[in-house]
Parts: sequence; C-alpha cells; structure tokens
Amino acid sequence: MNKILGLLFSLIVVTSPIVSQSIPYHVDNEAVYSFVDELANLSVIDVNQTIKPYSRMQIANWLSEANGNVKLTTRQQREIEFYLKDFNKELQTGKAFKKRFDLFYFSDSLVKISANLIGGLTLLHNGESLAMHRTNGAELFTTYGKHLGIYASLRDNYESDKLGGQSILSQRRGVVYKGDFGEQDYSEARGGITYSWNWGTVGLQKDHFVWGSGYNGTLIFSGHTPSFTYLSLKLKPTKWFELNYIHGWLVSEVVDSSLSYNYYEGMQRTRKVNRSKYIAANILTFKPWKKLDVSLGNSIVYGDVDINPTYLIPLLFYKSADHTYNSNDNDLGQNAQMFMDISSHQLPYTHLYFSAFVDEISFKRMFDASKQSNYVSAKIGARVSGLVPNMSFTAEYTRINPMVYQHVIETTTFESNHYTLGHYLKDNADELFLQVRWKPLRGLDLQASLTKIRKGKDYESIISNNEVALYPEINTDEPRWGLPFMNEIRMKQTQLVLKATYQIWNDAYMFAEARHLSFSGADATLYTAPYFLQGKNILSFGANFGF
Repeated sequence: MNKILGLLFSLIVVTSPIVSQSIPYHVDNEAVYSFVDELANLSVIDVNQTIKPYSRMQIANWLSEANGNVKLTTRQQREIEFYLKDFNKELQTGKAFKKRFDLFYFSDSLVKISANLIGGLTLLHNGESLAMHRTNGAELFTTYGKHLGIYASLRDNYESDKLGGQSILSQRRGVVYKGDFGEQDYSEARGGITYSWNWGTVGLQKDHFVWGSGYNGTLIFSGHTPSFTYLSLKLKPTKWFELNYIHGWLVSEVVDSSLSYNYYEGMQRTRKVNRSKYIAANILTFKPWKKLDVSLGNSIVYGDVDINPTYLIPLLFYKSADHTYNSNDNDLGQNAQMFMDISSHQLPYTHLYFSAFVDEISFKRMFDASKQSNYVSAKIGARVSGLVPNMSFTAEYTRINPMVYQHVIETTTFESNHYTLGHYLKDNADELFLQVRWKPLRGLDLQASLTKIRKGKDYESIISNNEVALYPEINTDEPRWGLPFMNEIRMKQTQLVLKATYQIWNDAYMFAEARHLSFSGADATLYTAPYFLQGKNILSFGANFGF
C-alpha cells in the first residue's frame, strides 16, 4: 500500500504544472462569501456554490476576473479593491501592492507566510441580564513552492452563559465545553496541509466544510459540528465536471467499556475510550450548461470497526459496498445516505437552488403510508441580487421528514460529538427564511430577516426510551416506519432580526443586532439555550478581528 501511494504521489509531482497552492478560506467570514455570491448573480463570475469553503486562490482569481467589470456598482468596485488588499497575496510576490494589515507577512519566490492574531468580544442583553462571548487566538498560513500549502489556527473561547449545546437547535456552531461541571470555556484548533496541481487538490485537514446550497443552513453537510479530521480530494479535470471526496474521523462519544480501564490518581478514576466512528462521502458536480451546477453524491457513516479501505475509494456507491460486507446481518450494517443539489444562475440577477437529502429510501414501501420509511428532506430557495442596486432578497423553505439524520445504531448516527452533520433543526421540522440585505457603502452591511421554525415529535427518543405504547401513530412492530410528519407541533419559534455590520479593514468588523424571539410548545425549553428564554428581545453588539 505504501509503495502504491508513493507511486501515485510521484506521478502527481512529475506531471503537475506550476500552479499555486490551496489554502481554504473559512466559511465564517460570511462577508466575503456574500460578495462572491453577488458577483455570481451579476454573471461576472461563474461559481460552484454547492461546495465550500473556497480556497484563497479561487477567491483571488474571481476578484481579479471581476475587477473593472462594467456591470459593477461603485460600491462593488470598491469592495473588490478592498478585498484585493488581502487576496493579492495569492497573485503577487513580495509587498509591491496596496496590502492589508498583517501582524507578520513574508513573501519571496519560494515561500509566503502570513500570521495574524484573532480577537473578538460580543455582549448580549436579554432584558434581564448581560452575557459575554470572548474569543482570542492566532492563525497562520504558509505556502512553499508552487504546490504545498499549510495552515493552522487556534481559538480560545469563553461564554459567561452557555449559549449552545448538543440539544440546542441554533445556527451557532457546535462546541465541546471543557470539563464536566458546567464550564463555559471551549477551544477550537483547525489546520491542514494540502498539495495542489492545475486540476486538483489533496489534503489532510481538521476543519469545517459545507456541501449544499442555502443561506440559512444546508441539508447535506452544514459545518455545524466541531471540526474533525478528514482526508480531502478535489478533482476538476474539465470545465463541466468536478469531484469532491472526504474520508473523516468522527467523534462518537460512545464509550467502549471493553477498552476503558481504571487508574489511580489519589482516588480510582476511569479512562473512558470512545468507539471508533468514520465517514466517507463523495459529490459529483456536472455543468451541462453555463451557470448551472447539478450535483449528486452519497455518504456512509461507519463505526465499531477499523478503517475500511473500501471507503477510501472516491467514486464508490457506498450503500452497495456495505451490502458486500454486511448483507447477511442487518445489525452489522452501516448508515448510508444519498443527496443531490441543483444551483442555477441562469436567470439574470438570480440564484435558484434546490437540495435533497435521502437518509433511507425503499421503493417497496414508498406508496404504503403505513410502512413507508423514506427519510427525505428538501430545501428550495432563491436569492435576487443587483436587480435593485446593492440590495439582495432571499427566500427559502426547508422541510425535513421524521427520522432523517437519525439511526438506531449510536455509533453510525449522522453526527460528530453528538452534533448533527446535516441541517441544524435535525428531523421532523420545517423552516421558512426571508431576508433583505442592503449594502449602501463599502463595508457596510444592513440586514433584516424573518425565520419561522416548527418542530415535531422526537420519534427517535420516544422509541429509544421505550415509550412507543403512548403514541398510537407509531407502529409497535415496526416503530420507525410510517411516521407522520409533524402531526403535533412540539416547538414553534419566530425570529425577527435587524443587524448592521461594518468591516473597518480586512477581517476587522464591528456589529450591532436587535433580535426579537417568540417561543411556544412543550419542547421549547429543550431546544433553546436558557439565556435566550429569559427575554424576548436580545440586543447584542461587538467587534472582532479574524475568524
């Protein structure tokens, strides 16, 4: 195996032309992603928005391509000039350009190094009490030669009140709080090493990634979990085809009692060892016409075994491969998914998109309402940008049927650290999201949005807790089949948000937000952080440098 991998790597090195490296640009810097979306809606650039993050080199090339285009407003042209203060680091050698502030920057014909501190403070007031979220850390990326990229970052966080958690349904990314006694501290280390050539990139990364279209959460991979380690492969051999593949090491948080053991440190303690859990996923994007991307893919979450080399093959249909190993014993079977995404910029000023996620499908039971178990979810939406200069309008609807993202085997759930890999609302829920966005000046972003959420029964908890007899709509013989969609609304939530953000210089922001929240339903307290239940009106403001 080592000889084969060495030969493949050697062939890549020998055949690769001189190109630049791939350093991913994190999805949390939403302002840059929003601006790329604007340029795509104006048909100034052509972007596959299904796969994120973009690389710094991709963004640099798009900005360079759009620079000076007659379709741009004065504000958009100034945005390009502003962002090129950062992304020209990909396009030029040395410092002979109008460059952003960096704590440290070095560039010559062989090596580029960029390092910056990270800091942020957010204050929130719910009408009853003040809460604080503080972030500090540092990040660095370096490129060597024409192919190799290395990056790393560390962020330490503190919350005066816990604002998230594994049971909380919110857009806040999942975190692992330190200790077992309610501390509000957590940290996030991200990084990776990538090797690129003119039509592809391979990497080993611990980071977040997003697959699927959407502006208020995505169905396929939302990036909602704490970062985990994965092998990545991206191939784009032609203009009309692209392959993205990952193999990841998930965190099961399921204790393996056979491997756990006791030790002594003044008292007897137990070293808990988690069971293994992995994911493999691919997505193939086809471009049948310009500005239209059609993506198809599948994934498999597998656990309680060693890494299976079968799932290191990027182009396989993993559910069928699983049948080869486990067709005679369903209890040993793994958890496979299928998905698709359609993203179109063919109408002027408009991004139309549709995503579907299939956690299980059975054609035998599809038309039998009492037995069907087709666990599917769908998102449809549109964003119009530029029809009114410097403004965008977004509308999207998401529906997630019962049992999507769930699984009977705890080590094969579509989760890491017990946070869903998919949409943040999990299953048996729907959402309507409306947004108006106005950018009157370079760096100034004014937003108004309305989000309406409904959440039904948590059937998986009912079944796991052996409470099936209490719910007549659940078949006692096959409790996961024929479950009705939201026949009882267990939580309703409405959010009205007004937000203003100003980017002072590259990666330095100040912001203010007013959020009105309303909750109802028996499970509202289960899915909502206690701090946000104390008052309906949340005011927040703060500043940050870096992501």
